Amino acid sequence: MPLHYINGQFTAGSGTEQIKVYDPANEELLDSVPRGTSKDAEAAIASSKLAFESWRRMPANNRTHILHEAAAKMRAHKDQIVRLLTLEQGKPVPENEEEFEWLMNTFDYYAELGRHERGRVLPSGEYSQLNLVIKEPYGVAACIIPWNYPLLLMAWKVAPALAAGNTVIIKPSELTPLSTMYLAEHCFDHFPPGVINVVNGYGKEVAETLVTHKDVPVIAFTGSLATGQRIASLAGPMMKKLHLELGGKDAFVIAEDADPEIAARALAYAALTNAGQVCTSTERVYLPKSKAAQFTEALVEHVKSLRLGPGIESSTDIGPMIGATYRDKVEDHVKEAASKGAKILTGGRRPEKLQKGYFYEPTVIANADHSMRIMHEETFGPAIPLMEYKTFEEAIALTNDCVYGLGACLLTTDTMKAKLFLEEVKAGTIWINDPLTDNYAGPFGGMKLSGGARELGQEGLDEFRETKHVHWEFANKAKSWWYPYGD
Repeated sequence: MPLHYINGQFTAGSGTEQIKVYDPANEELLDSVPRGTSKDAEAAIASSKLAFESWRRMPANNRTHILHEAAAKMRAHKDQIVRLLTLEQGKPVPENEEEFEWLMNTFDYYAELGRHERGRVLPSGEYSQLNLVIKEPYGVAACIIPWNYPLLLMAWKVAPALAAGNTVIIKPSELTPLSTMYLAEHCFDHFPPGVINVVNGYGKEVAETLVTHKDVPVIAFTGSLATGQRIASLAGPMMKKLHLELGGKDAFVIAEDADPEIAARALAYAALTNAGQVCTSTERVYLPKSKAAQFTEALVEHVKSLRLGPGIESSTDIGPMIGATYRDKVEDHVKEAASKGAKILTGGRRPEKLQKGYFYEPTVIANADHSMRIMHEETFGPAIPLMEYKTFEEAIALTNDCVYGLGACLLTTDTMKAKLFLEEVKAGTIWINDPLTDNYAGPFGGMKLSGGARELGQEGLDEFRETKHVHWEFANKAKSWWYPYGD
């Protein structure tokens, strides 16, 4: 049974209860982890605070080598990590292989970026002065990780935080803690004790202790808007650095000039990867009224060809959802849309052949509109609602008619439409003709209620550094503007 990882040691902690981890493809027990307590979180905080004093002073080149070593160990354990990730999270193996690549390469990327610069020199007001901008680590960073990409989204926080000189406490999702604990045992064991701590548990008992503790100045969280608002309400009075990547309701606009077959494949990928359980999943689609029938027909035909099954099987295209509660929400959204006039073209039910596991057929819904929850609330499942538009300007207005602003996709060969879209749509990432493709050097994050955090790129490193201005006068003499003011 995996344990907590505190101060370089595995420990059962102070609690007496366990959290059971199940395979979402067959509902069978995989393993269990200790149910952490506030006392366990406090032990991790004390360890991380102590380790910070030496870690922040360690030469950047030394930290770089340690981060690269972590990535090298990940490469050596690829097969085991991908298999464990597939079993506990459910995505098909190819998608978890991609997550693994992001995990490993993110550590390598920030290993190098962390020794690239520490600030800049400014032009001084006088010749005898030196002005510096120094970027410094905050201290202990609490990294609260979701279940949908438990290693990728951990790496996007932990790697830059460490490269900047912070120490970290990882709180994995209680649904997917096993792969993180595997990393702690096999890939993080060379870090100085306390630089990386991992505490398992629930939000109320572990995460809220991290959020409210005076010795944790940074809270990095990916998850729902409601939980993000809860974190903000707890941490706000303490003026902590909040790094919140929250929900999305991403739009996909198909322009009239798009090819129906390409559109079908691009749209299915954007909406159904990880069974639609991606913060940037396409969750609402806008089709040109003049060609809606062609695009819809191509999409339905393609979606019907996709194979549903356990992620561990090589023939699977779409795996299970993570749990019953999440599937229930998708079902509720689909049923409510149908009750308001939407038409289910394919899917919309649990598969008859898969009695075990949290499966839901990939679903395409026509005649959707913004009165339906499936068009304005985060669904987080394998559903593709379609709505028609008359003009491209209307499509942009519909895209912006949302409280979230994480990402948005466009398929077109018309450069003027592309320019108008990227300038007018309010979202943190705009994908044109290549949906859901990220870049290690390109910042990822949202606008509006999706939160203002940025991960990846230089911006991802700066999220874990605070800025200090140094004004240094070399000439040790009195200034003419000092007191007294009179003659």
